[in-house]
Parts: sequence; C-alpha cells; structure tokens
Amino acid sequence: MLPRRFVRSLRVRALLLPAALALTLFVVGGAQATQGTVVGPGDSIQAAVDAAEQGDTILVYGTHRENVAVQTDGLTLRGIGATILPPKVPAVHACFDPTEVDEAVHGICVVGDIDFDNGEVARYVKDVTVSGFTVRGFTGSGLITIGASHATFKGNVAENNGDAGITDGQSTGTRVVANEASGSRFGIFLLGTQGAEVVANSVHDNCVGTFAFLGTARTQVAGNVISHNTRACPATTDEWPALSGVGVLLIAVTQNTVTANVINGNLSTGETSFSGGVVVPTVPDTPPATGNTITRNILVHNDPDLFWDNSGGANLFDHNVCRTSSPADLCG
Repeated sequence: MLPRRFVRSLRVRALLLPAALALTLFVVGGAQATQGTVVGPGDSIQAAVDAAEQGDTILVYGTHRENVAVQTDGLTLRGIGATILPPKVPAVHACFDPTEVDEAVHGICVVGDIDFDNGEVARYVKDVTVSGFTVRGFTGSGLITIGASHATFKGNVAENNGDAGITDGQSTGTRVVANEASGSRFGIFLLGTQGAEVVANSVHDNCVGTFAFLGTARTQVAGNVISHNTRACPATTDEWPALSGVGVLLIAVTQNTVTANVINGNLSTGETSFSGGVVVPTVPDTPPATGNTITRNILVHNDPDLFWDNSGGANLFDHNVCRTSSPADLCG
C-alpha cells in the first residue's frame, strides 16, 4: 500500500551568469514572462511561470519563499545562486490542496493534468528543465515531477526536505543529473516512473539514498555516489516503517539497472526495516522485484553490501566489487 501522504501528493491530486550580467541581457521582473525573463528577490517565480509560453526560459536569482508548480511544456527554470524556501502560507495550485489534512508542501513541482479520482495522468507536461536551485526545508519534496514527460532536474541542491530531496512520480523519461540530495527520508524517490535516468548525483545523509518503488521500470541508476545515508527515520502512522542505513532500495520494480555507482558507508543508526548498500526485498501487498540488474558497482562499509531475499525472478547481481552479501554469493 502507498503511504497516504504520497497517495495525496503523487496519485490522488496528481499522484552561471552573474546577476549583473543577467540584468544587462534580460528583462528584469516576473510580471510578464518572455524568453529570458529574470526573477529577482521580491518578484514571484509563480507569476513568471504562469505567464510563460512554451519554450521560454526564466532566470531566477536570490532567495524566494514559494512553492512553485510548473505546467507549461518546454519551460526552463534556471537558478543563478537561487534558493527556494517554504512560504509561510503555501500557494494553492495543482501541487498543493490546503483542504487535505497534513498535505505535504513541495518546493518546485513539475505537474501534468491528473485525474484526481483515480490518479491517472490525462496529459503529461513535457520537456521542462529545472537547474541551479537550492531547495530547502519543505515538508514534501524539494523537487518533484508528477505526470511529466522528459523533465530534467540538473545541478540542483535539495537539502533537509521532509519526504524526499527529489521525487520522480508517475512520469516518463525523467533525467535526474548531477544533483545533490541530502537530509531527507529519501534522497531520490522514484514511484511508478518509466525510463528515467538517475546519473552522476551525490546522495548522502538521508535515511535511504535512492528508493525505486511500485511500478518503476526501465530506469537507470548509474554513476552516482550514494554514501553515508545513516539518518534514522522513525516509523510514521499509516505511512513508512522505520528506515535507516540504506543506499539503494528496490521494491516492486521491474527491469531497472543499478550500475557503476559508488555505494559506501550506508549503516543504520536506529531501528530500521531494511539496511544495506543495495537492498531488494519483498514487502506485503506488493509484487516482488523482477528483472533488475545490479552490476559493476563498488560497495564498501555497508551492512550488508548487497541484500536480496531471493523472491521474484531474474534479478541479476554481477561484477560488483563488495565484501558482504545476503545470500553470500552476490559479490563478484
């Protein structure tokens, strides 16, 4: 079963140029979004996004207290030393419904058109790029896709957010490249995503580094450094079990590849349902993970480095450099 907070957030409701140079090249302010619009302190990112047309670029600098929803195809949001923090009163839009009890607030949300009753995507928002932002302190995810096609999160820092640093939910072809995700329950969370690329990210100091869950398929997790995910997250009512010390967690997913990652020092510091460098378990009410390939990773100082409960079929562990595994023959 999906945790109710994520059901609401992902399924039910959807479910560097210096600033001075930028000011000389582009129109300042967020009142009207044209290609090359610049949004500075005191301007509204959301107003610029709402006014944007397909293919526009919005440059953002300074610190902003906003929760932003992007629904325009081809839009580029580029941070120039930009920081996004939670607002005192979150904006009401496709990613936030204040009538929901304990509704999570996300930082920058790339969201398509969702059937709120059944969680199906009616229209994917396409080709959105978000880069160069620091997104901090949100109760939900710092950066999130819900019903997106070929979105890109590149070169962002997502730190100390509640649910996840970066979430890719019910989307296709997402690229999560060269970001840093730390201080959350999940550094990078993949839910029902198809054909994503999670490449060259630094994922550290979370309870779980990277979590691929329920229906995620044909996704590549490659060339990342997933280290020291030792935070302890206690169990939450009707949501997650206690979690700590997991590098990569694969549950109910198919045909994904975890390759050429450095996965080290993921050790539990509190109660946890799982632990290890790469963990492939089966949980009640979900199908087993099948057809996944875990290969050519370097795993050290995890407990254990590799774990698989032998459920499902055709999960391949091959050419991994590690010392400990359960069962004992997964390394090598």
